[in-house]
Amino acid sequence: MTSKTKTKTKTETDTGDAAQGAVELSGSDPGRATGGVQHSFLSRLYTGTGAFEVVGRRKLWYGVSGAIVAIAILSIIVRGFTFGIDFKGGTTVSFPRGDVKVTEVEEVFHKTLGSDPESVVTVGKGASATVQIRSKTLSNAQTEKLRDALFDAFHPQGADGKPSKKAISDAAVSETWGDQITKKAVIALVVFLVLVAIYITVRYERYMTISAIAAMVFDLTVTAGVYALVGFEVTPATVIGLLTILGFSIYDTVIVFDKVEENTNGFQHTTRRTFAEQANLAVNQTFMRSINTSLISVLPVVALMVVAVWLLGVGTLKDLALVQLIGIVVGTYSSIFFATPLLVTLRERTDLVRTHTRRVLKRRGAASPAAAEQGEDAAAELTESTAAEASPQTSDHPQKADSKPAASTKPAPGARPVRPTATKQRPTGKRNAGRR
Repeated sequence: MTSKTKTKTKTETDTGDAAQGAVELSGSDPGRATGGVQHSFLSRLYTGTGAFEVVGRRKLWYGVSGAIVAIAILSIIVRGFTFGIDFKGGTTVSFPRGDVKVTEVEEVFHKTLGSDPESVVTVGKGASATVQIRSKTLSNAQTEKLRDALFDAFHPQGADGKPSKKAISDAAVSETWGDQITKKAVIALVVFLVLVAIYITVRYERYMTISAIAAMVFDLTVTAGVYALVGFEVTPATVIGLLTILGFSIYDTVIVFDKVEENTNGFQHTTRRTFAEQANLAVNQTFMRSINTSLISVLPVVALMVVAVWLLGVGTLKDLALVQLIGIVVGTYSSIFFATPLLVTLRERTDLVRTHTRRVLKRRGAASPAAAEQGEDAAAELTESTAAEASPQTSDHPQKADSKPAASTKPAPGARPVRPTATKQRPTGKRNAGRR
């Protein structure tokens, strides 16, 4: 095979790959594009064969993500956070609940100190239930006055079942405690981000590191914005929950990135799909896995909220479950609609991806007229063969008068046999026999 033939064959192969890629990627329904069986949306969703165009519409998702971040930042600036007693300091007073109602405790507090408490909640159920009062920092005299008023109003029982003033306990929380929690949380966050950046850079590439870190910052900002917008109280459990959702977010993002790496491995050696199309295929292939993982993760979080609020009345568990619920939803969104599109945008700035994309689009454009011409030739051949079958020539038809009889190929009687003059020779068993 000469070099000219090899070049022609390679060109035809690349053109065929580009044509096949163009057919596969044209339209949202692969079955309709290829003329095969049309698959439903749910079928394509579960098989990962292109139910969603995520990367191709990344400008839309950038706009949605930007709007969400803008609302979150505006909420933080305008409304601010509602910090719990652990962060801004204060006094807590608690005693056995008995038959006491929350409204009655609030009335006693207001009559005794002339102000309203920050919160009065019931913790626990049954005989072990207690009433917790949270307020700004009280002096020792104010605390003692409040204890006397609560005992006179409700007569809480001690461990021996008799009314006792010792059943009423109090505790003061300093502002420095909240500062220590905040500093330790920031240190833990920085260490976590550094370790994640090192791992992704070593395991994958630096562009994936940038995208993953940006996705985690997005998760933190949106979760904080939801807390500020709704007015949820920020407690140490909230900080723990934030660190937890970062772990979930990076896990979900790495799952998608691993599939992107698998699909784009050696992408520069083929002209079937661009880098962006391969990344979009990876998103679709891992879409249901991300959704199922999120749903399975949400179930215990919702159960924790139900147990914390309705059964135990533990506010700490409620705060922890609440931030995890918000973080799981936001983390699932960012790993699919933000991290991967950002990765494609960063990679398309490189010469390798930019050149490969131009080459694929060029081959695909050249393959479209060729495919149309092949289709016309095939249709013409099919028409000719159909016409020939519709009017066959049989021996029963009379021969036209002006037609000449066909020359006979039979030898005349008594003629000498003639040796064949064809160029073919009998096989001799020798290699290259007959070649000159």
